[in-house]
Amino acid sequence: MRITKRGAFLIFLIIQIIGINLLKLFPEFVESYYSNGLYVFLSKLMRYCFGWIPFSVGDVFYTIAVIYLLRWLYKNYKRIYKDSLNWFLDVVTVISIAYFAFHLLWAFNYYRLPLHKSLGIKAEYSTEELVSFTKRLIEKSNTIHLQLSKNDSLKVDLPYTKKEVFDKVKNGYEILSESYPHLSYNPKSLKKSVYSLPLTYMGFSGYLNPFTNEAQVDGLIPIYKFPTTSCHEVAHQLGYAAENEANFIGALAAVNNEDQYFKYSGYTFALRYCLAEVYKRDKDKYNSLLETINRGILKNYKEAQDFWKSYQNPIEPFFEKTFDTFLKANNQSQGMKSYSYVVALLVNYYNNKPL
Repeated sequence: MRITKRGAFLIFLIIQIIGINLLKLFPEFVESYYSNGLYVFLSKLMRYCFGWIPFSVGDVFYTIAVIYLLRWLYKNYKRIYKDSLNWFLDVVTVISIAYFAFHLLWAFNYYRLPLHKSLGIKAEYSTEELVSFTKRLIEKSNTIHLQLSKNDSLKVDLPYTKKEVFDKVKNGYEILSESYPHLSYNPKSLKKSVYSLPLTYMGFSGYLNPFTNEAQVDGLIPIYKFPTTSCHEVAHQLGYAAENEANFIGALAAVNNEDQYFKYSGYTFALRYCLAEVYKRDKDKYNSLLETINRGILKNYKEAQDFWKSYQNPIEPFFEKTFDTFLKANNQSQGMKSYSYVVALLVNYYNNKPL
């Protein structure tokens, strides 16, 4: 039987899905040959191609793709009934190509070694270890907060434009790369998303475009959140696809930055995750820890919380559920709940290390 070109793409899609499920069984292979091999070349190539352009090429690409898709659906909707098989094969062809590009250009990173294994640290921690580390974070965050605000009741306002924050992100990664050469960040490709308003309504503060390797940050989020969000998206660019691992790498890049405002953003970012875990385990301990935190830090937390509350809408849970499903489909079995893994990485990484 003669196989048509579109039929071949259907077979190719099936082969891809089977191959990716097999690849999940060999994270060491992915780590060595893709994440620390082919991907390093591809990601730098993409950043050299698009990073110098002042606007988001990826957002423009998505706009054109959506317009084309709507136009195609309008012109071909009758074929759903009259020529169902060929209509289906046309759709599968596009999906097959996009699926291949998505994984080749970035998404194979979902199947690399878990970060705690590549760092040689534990993935579990006791409540006592968590509380001890959280107390250290509170002390560090309070100290930096007071240095910046001069008053423990005032929130910190960054004296930078968002472009200036982007320019400073590289410093933290340069310092990290002295210990972890694979975290060297050059060239830069970090931009505000053209679609910042829709992103905000969907509840997302940024994303990485896997087809152009541009790190996109929601330009509407409070400036206080810009350093850690930017560092988080760069972590995705450097091959850390899992959200929890990107949170950890992003936090490290922020606290290792020479700029005190970056340090403040990074330490309070880590502190908020740890406080959430303490709350889950021991609410009384959480309340006692909360009383030791400078009021100004809590005001920064409230600033971010109020921002997201102001954009809450009925469709946001739908996008959160969609993203949760996406994470589960890409080797993060706990979905958005897996974000708490960042606390395990922080607690165990800083065990016997100064903050």
